Amino acid sequence: MQPTTQQGSPANPNGRDLASSARRLYPVSSQPSPQVAAGLPQAPLQARLSLGFEADGGTTRLIERCHFGPLIVQKPLYPEGRKVCHVVVIHPPGGVVGGDDLEISAKAGPAAQVQLTTPGATKWYRANGHVSRQHVRLEVAAGAALEWVPQETIFFDDVNVALDQEVLLEKDASYIGCEILCFGRTASGESFTKGQIAQRIGIRRDGRLIWLERLRLAGGSFAMGSPLVLAGNTVCATLLAVGRPAPAEVLEAAREAAGALAQGTGQVGISQLKSVVVARYLGNSSETARRIMLHVWGLLRPGMLDRGAIVPRMWNT
Repeated sequence: MQPTTQQGSPANPNGRDLASSARRLYPVSSQPSPQVAAGLPQAPLQARLSLGFEADGGTTRLIERCHFGPLIVQKPLYPEGRKVCHVVVIHPPGGVVGGDDLEISAKAGPAAQVQLTTPGATKWYRANGHVSRQHVRLEVAAGAALEWVPQETIFFDDVNVALDQEVLLEKDASYIGCEILCFGRTASGESFTKGQIAQRIGIRRDGRLIWLERLRLAGGSFAMGSPLVLAGNTVCATLLAVGRPAPAEVLEAAREAAGALAQGTGQVGISQLKSVVVARYLGNSSETARRIMLHVWGLLRPGMLDRGAIVPRMWNT
């Protein structure tokens, strides 16, 4: 498949054409392919998606989208009005196998307001001797705001995954990102006993590194049970918010609400380190993690982004 580039306004119907044609080429499935399910090798896929947004007369428009392979977006959505552009990033195969390589980049121009999410959980299947990779690069110009709120990430047993995320912020730009990581499908009686995961998240403000986080985890390792890492839990979630400082009363309200939602079955922590607010959950329930992250996000969003606490549409499906 050759790269496809499209430009247009929210009224442009090309987004529907792009999404429907991609679904015909790459049918969406919530189940692994027969080859993956049987433990047989499957040809690796390479996919690239590049998005560009600009503010235009009070409307944030998706002005550029270039894709190669099975990584696409639907048409722009405006559930909050024209100022905030919502985009759903779709990976039609429904899962990532050993050797797959995904790249997602998005640029929000000055004063643009953008939210990126996914239609469902991202599933990383067994490695079959190859490393699966994903690189996310988010650039946010002065006065712009970008939210990166994908749904859960599920790591199957025997994965070999490398995840890298770069967030580049200009002066007065704002960013809120949230990720929920699930180690094994515990609801199906599965656990993460072998394989490895490497993750890196870096945030820069005007070229200066303000946040760097790394995770390297081997399935069945000591770290899985260590109180300094997972402490025997199977789900961890992190929300990072960069922008206006959150008032102390907002942080306290978030801590109280998060603790109540955890119901004593998980650990929750919320801190503000200079310009970065960090919220974390560690437990055994992706649903609890989702509720806590959404609640904290909803409390921070009005003050940081001047927006109400409207839950991403895809998170309700």
